[in-house]
Amino acid sequence: MTITVYGAGAIGGVTGAALARAGHDVLLVDRAEDHVAAMNAHGLTVESRDGAVTVPVRGISPGALGPGLDLVLLAVKSQDTPAALEVLAPRLAADGAIVSLQNGLNEELIARAVGAGRTVGCLVNWAADWIAPGRILHGGHGALVLGELDGRLSDRVQDLAKLLAVVAPTEVTDNVLGYTWAKHVYGALLVATAVVDAHVYEVVERSPEVQQMLVALVVENMRVAEAAGIRLEPFDEYAPADYRAAARGDLAARQRAMAIIGRHYRQHTKTKTGIWRDLVVRRRKTEVGALLGATVTKARTLGLAMPLTERLIAMIEDLELGRRVMSWANIDELVAASRRSA
Repeated sequence: MTITVYGAGAIGGVTGAALARAGHDVLLVDRAEDHVAAMNAHGLTVESRDGAVTVPVRGISPGALGPGLDLVLLAVKSQDTPAALEVLAPRLAADGAIVSLQNGLNEELIARAVGAGRTVGCLVNWAADWIAPGRILHGGHGALVLGELDGRLSDRVQDLAKLLAVVAPTEVTDNVLGYTWAKHVYGALLVATAVVDAHVYEVVERSPEVQQMLVALVVENMRVAEAAGIRLEPFDEYAPADYRAAARGDLAARQRAMAIIGRHYRQHTKTKTGIWRDLVVRRRKTEVGALLGATVTKARTLGLAMPLTERLIAMIEDLELGRRVMSWANIDELVAASRRSA
C-alpha cells in the first residue's frame, strides 16, 4: 500500500519522513515545486534536538497524482482543505480513507466530500516547522490520537495507530471529535500569543490580567463546542476542567493552566506558534480566518456570540495586511476587549 501524504510541509514532512524511514511506501505531495525538487534530489531532512536525519523520499506536485489512493494523510493548512479535497475526492479508492493531520474542524469538510465512512479523525499535538525546501524542524513531542467519527474502535483505526506509531506514540479513542475540538478551542489561546513577538511562555506568564483574558478566550470557544454536543477531552497541556474553574474565578486553576503551558513550551525547540511564523518568517496569510472563523460561523447557528474571538480574528487580519505591528499593545487591547465582553 502506498501512503499518500498530501501537504509535505511541517507536520506532513515529519510524518512522511518517519514512515519512509520505517520502510513504508510513501508518496509526498506538495504544491511548492522547489520543495518537491529538493526532496527528490537530496531527500527530506528533519532536524531536532537530537540532530538531523535525511531520508530518501518521493515527491510530486498535486497535478501528477494518480487515482486509486488507499490511504491519504492530509496535512495542508485549513484554508487549503477545500482545494485539496477537489484533487483527492475523485482519486480516493472506494475503500480508501483520508486522515486529517490538521488543525481545525476539517473532518466535517472531508466527510462531506468523501463520506464519513472514508474519514478518520486525528489530533496531532506535536510541533514542527517548515524551514526551507527539503528541510523540516521537529519542534517537540505531543499527543497523537486517532478515531472513527462514529466512535467505533475499528480494525482500521487500530491498524492506523500501529502504522503511525513510528511517527509518535499513537492513542485510539472512541471520542476523536472531543480531542480535535479540544485542540481547536485551546488553539484560540495560541493564536492570541502570536499578536506579539514573544515566546508562548512569555505571553502566558505576562500578568494575571493577560492570563484571565486567555482563559476567557478559550472558554468562549469551549461554549460553542459544548453547545454543539461535543464532550471535550484533556490532552497534553490542556485540561477543560481547569478553564471552566478559572472562568468562575478559581485562581489556582488559572495558575495551573498557564503554568502547564509555560512548562510545555519551555521544553520545546519550537517556542512560538506556526501563526507567528507565517506572519514574521514566511510573510503569508495565516489559517486563523479559516480556523476561528469556522467556530464563529458555528456559534451563530447556535445563537452564541463570540466578541473576543472576533476581535482576535480582526487583529490577525490587520497583522497579515500590515495595518498593525506585533506588540504588547495588541495583548493589552485583547485584555480590554475581554473585560467589555465579560
